Amino acid sequence: MPEPDSRGMTISDWLIDVALLLVVFRQLREERLTLRTVLLPLALIAWAGTAYLHDIPTAGNDLVLIGAFAGTGVAFGLAGGVITRVRYADGHIRVKATLGAAALWVVSMGFRLGFAVWSSHPSGGASVARFSADHDITGGQAWVAALVLMAFGEVVVRLGVIVVRGVRTRARHQEPAPVSALARVGAAEGAS
Repeated sequence: MPEPDSRGMTISDWLIDVALLLVVFRQLREERLTLRTVLLPLALIAWAGTAYLHDIPTAGNDLVLIGAFAGTGVAFGLAGGVITRVRYADGHIRVKATLGAAALWVVSMGFRLGFAVWSSHPSGGASVARFSADHDITGGQAWVAALVLMAFGEVVVRLGVIVVRGVRTRARHQEPAPVSALARVGAAEGAS
């Protein structure tokens, strides 16, 4: 992990947080659902994973903390994916983040960012250390894993829901083959 600055967060920490926020704000404009739409957020969380997720601690109540945060991310992702607008227009699937979907993303990103800033200050760090000791959380990497996997859960589930909805929407709008074409195929198969 990069060396923290005097406020506890590096420039790259701030940049990745801002980039993840901009991904959703960009989706407030309707756009086509493309491979890039899916790969950009996945690339950002993959980078975050390689930069911060060195291991997943399993001692004490670390997995409970990690599971709770990851589950919260999954719930936010599910809700965000469901309330994102997905429609078929001009032969393409189009998506647009609703204000509610954007608000969910901002709240979850804001929580993670706020927690990172707060815990890097002496009073916040002391509170986190006290909470960790009281609840048998073994160290800072458990918190890092919890926050990163919360983001992973949210991004992956949100994208998954949107892609599934897009596939279903496209399937509903596909033109069925004309009966005469089906009859010709059936007749040709029967003749062979």
